[in-house]
Amino acid sequence: MPATAMPANALPANAVVPASPPPAFASRATSVEGSPVREILALTQRPGIVSFAGGLPAPELFDTEGLRAAYDAAFAVSARRALQYSTTEGAPELRAAVAARATARGLPTDADDVIVTSGSQQALALVTAALIEPGDVVLAEDPTYLAAIQCFRMAGARVVAVPCDGEGIIPEALADLVARERPKLLYTVPTFQNPTGRTLPAPRRAEVARIAARLGLWLVEDDPYGDLRYEGSDVPWLAAHPGAEDRTALIGSFSKIMAPGLRLGWLRAPAALRRAAVVAKQVADLHTSTVDQLAAAHYLTTTDLTAHIATVRTAYRERRDALHDALSRTLPADCEWNLPAGGMFIWARLPEGHDATALLKTAVTHGVAFVPGAPFHPNTPDPRTLRLSFTTHTPPEIREGAARLGRALTEYAGI
Repeated sequence: MPATAMPANALPANAVVPASPPPAFASRATSVEGSPVREILALTQRPGIVSFAGGLPAPELFDTEGLRAAYDAAFAVSARRALQYSTTEGAPELRAAVAARATARGLPTDADDVIVTSGSQQALALVTAALIEPGDVVLAEDPTYLAAIQCFRMAGARVVAVPCDGEGIIPEALADLVARERPKLLYTVPTFQNPTGRTLPAPRRAEVARIAARLGLWLVEDDPYGDLRYEGSDVPWLAAHPGAEDRTALIGSFSKIMAPGLRLGWLRAPAALRRAAVVAKQVADLHTSTVDQLAAAHYLTTTDLTAHIATVRTAYRERRDALHDALSRTLPADCEWNLPAGGMFIWARLPEGHDATALLKTAVTHGVAFVPGAPFHPNTPDPRTLRLSFTTHTPPEIREGAARLGRALTEYAGI
């Protein structure tokens, strides 16, 4: 038989073909920088370092026995259900437990108002996917939660800082910005904010709600720290104020009161936004881990969570006070820092002409770490600022860490 003719453009089987590069990454994947907090955490994992960098709950305060029993119960009741696919919205009993806790805090909530998410960060991502298009403007406090800035910028939004003072958002400045920028939403952490620890007073919350209703604005209220109050009285959620009812996405987390390894959060939102978030979640992960949800639901219904939170609050209050007092003894008088009424962070500012990022390099050589504040500012960084987390270490360790920080600052400043 005659040999099969080879096409004119065919190459021999053993020919070396020059490789062509694959297509480029999406612009959003290369335009958003990684989190310096995560990078610093990796840097500070070596033994002996006192890290004020990560907002990590104290592992010795985890209710390990109670959580182990909750997982045992999830399997004992129905292992087949615990290991099976679940609904996107979340396990009914966990949604009901979240709704009951929200209602007890003064915000009437039904189970159907809630979506269970894989951590509160996913709740933020779902809201962003549902609301934000490239080119939209998002308003955020100055400074604000770093991962929120990443989330919004990854979606193509332009993040604009809202002027703040020691109590948070200045309502008059917010109204001016909304009128000028025509933003899609305002993102806020009004209670024990990350990174500053400040809390927005109730009168300002009411005014923010009125501005949102009058000028047309979505509100995204992130509340991972609200249970960690050390003094004073609870302030009603922004979502509970008149004008905010039909436009607020309230985000919560179990990371700070149970354990971050559960990766469980929740989203309470108006019906139309919930439906859009459910579709976004189906694209992301179909549903949150069934066994984790059932264990959390069992834990919430059988454990005195109020008592556990009280134990955590007592420990964290001691640690907050230890850091605040130690800073007064180890840092120069021209440094500034606050005393938050709750949460996990103290916000500090170095003297004029200092740079916290440069100080960090020296601090690590002294066996102490923190997070420079510049990345938390959406627009104009303040290089003198730094965030100090007090929850991870014991008071003696905190005092040692503060002493190391003082020595590092002395070396850095050449005093």
